[in-house]
Amino acid sequence: MTARLDPFAAAPVQMKAWLDMSLKIAPAVEQSLLELVKIRASQINGCANCLKMHTAEARKAGESEERIYLLSAWREAPCYTPRERAALAWTEALTLVSVERAPEEIYAELAFEFTPEEQVQLTLMINAINGWNRLAVGFNLFYDAKPAVAHEAAAA
Repeated sequence: MTARLDPFAAAPVQMKAWLDMSLKIAPAVEQSLLELVKIRASQINGCANCLKMHTAEARKAGESEERIYLLSAWREAPCYTPRERAALAWTEALTLVSVERAPEEIYAELAFEFTPEEQVQLTLMINAINGWNRLAVGFNLFYDAKPAVAHEAAAA
């Protein structure tokens, strides 16, 4: 697959702002849970680039291979906590929002497990990963590692 465009080269100011926002939006939510959310959204969206990146990040955050492998079948797998299940259901609802909106029963579970601030942070993270998925899928991006230009953009 050949990349159609390098968004970091084409629009460095906007990509730096997007990256900065993505790195700062969910400080109250556990990193391992955020990585599970990013992986699940990326599975739904078919984003190989983000799957590669976030499975590696999940391992660094302490996630087991089993939990990563079972993520696409999280409803049947007993290894996820009620908090994780609420986040994964919310991720699916928002990633597939055109299908059935955001059902009340899914939101009720989210509200039971997460504070209002965490709900906002998690929702922003779901929006961010869906945006990253669309950039990567739209421009045919696949990096062997995080692109150096992304690290440079974050540092600038």
